[in-house]
Amino acid sequence: MSRLSPPQRPCVLVFAGHDPSGGAGIQADIEAIAAQGAHALPVITALTVQDNDHAYAVHAVDAQIILQQAMTLVAKIPVSVIKLGIVAHKKNATAIASFIQKMQTRQPGLHVVLDTVLGSGHGDALSLDDAVEAIQPLLNVATLMTPNLPELARLVPQHKDIAAQVGALLQQYRADVLLKGGHAAATTVDNVWYQRGHFQMSRTWSWPRFAGEFHGSGCTLAAALAGQLACGTLMEDAIDQAQIFTQQSLQRAYAIAAGQLIPLREVQRPRTATIQKKLQEKK
Repeated sequence: MSRLSPPQRPCVLVFAGHDPSGGAGIQADIEAIAAQGAHALPVITALTVQDNDHAYAVHAVDAQIILQQAMTLVAKIPVSVIKLGIVAHKKNATAIASFIQKMQTRQPGLHVVLDTVLGSGHGDALSLDDAVEAIQPLLNVATLMTPNLPELARLVPQHKDIAAQVGALLQQYRADVLLKGGHAAATTVDNVWYQRGHFQMSRTWSWPRFAGEFHGSGCTLAAALAGQLACGTLMEDAIDQAQIFTQQSLQRAYAIAAGQLIPLREVQRPRTATIQKKLQEKK
């Protein structure tokens, strides 16, 4: 009797920081990627001192240690997508970008999802040098970036108009842009996808704005997107599915202390007929 082959999952190579509260960073990435049906290969770029509300310190991992881990992984394990979070400073960003450029030479079309984190949700620093300057090498290798409105304004300070800011990014870099509207004042959260090579929006999504604040919502969305792309989902559908997953995660968020809630990043499994019957019997 032949043994069945175990299922194989596509892998996402993740460069991100460790958040000891478990709300954002590498843990959020691992959970969100797994929920899409992919597997995260986590390389920690920084150790942070933070809780679910504030970041107090950042300690960079040495660039050579980061590269040793990444090179060991890709020497054996096929990588379908790369996801980037915080890297602590420009030295790490430069080393990681150089590594990715070599991978892109071997794998044309390799997706690189960049969460353009320039600080915590409350504005605390997550870089040891200028965050905008530090992220520049990564912008050059990204194929999709996910800035929110404040990050967009910091990345393109020479323009005040959102359309001009996005246009400058599309002109300067070869990445799609998913602009997140969570920091706007509207009653809905409006996210807009701009395709590289185009200077107009490709699609807009409007989502209900949930009450409260959340720790790691941006990580959740970018990582879910990377996971969807790793599973072979086309870009527009990947953006759509990642947003649906993020909304569900926020809607089911839980508390670990006062302050920001933690998104529940897990697969929403349908109830079986048996469970539904028991629930009905209790009513």
